[in-house]
Amino acid sequence: MAKQLIWSKKAQHNRKRIFEYWNKHNKSTTYSKKLNGLIKESLRLICKYPLIGKKTDIENIRIKILKTYLIIYEITRKNIIVLSIWDCRQNPDDLKRILK
Repeated sequence: MAKQLIWSKKAQHNRKRIFEYWNKHNKSTTYSKKLNGLIKESLRLICKYPLIGKKTDIENIRIKILKTYLIIYEITRKNIIVLSIWDCRQNPDDLKRILK
């Protein structure tokens, strides 16, 4: 059963920062638009099949791998809550803080 998608403020901020980085780095929005499409498609799959992501040590929190990014989300009875979009090239200790 498909669930409703909710974005946390942190996840919205992460996504915005990622797109800003790529827009500045490439001097174009082309890659950001492509990446946004991939994120949306992954989230559609997650909403339809919530258990598709890899389990974490924290109950109801899963991670979906998308290229060099992790989509970290929580499954509730009615919703999928996107907690963070994580660039895997960052310090992994920072990720541990997000998952706590």
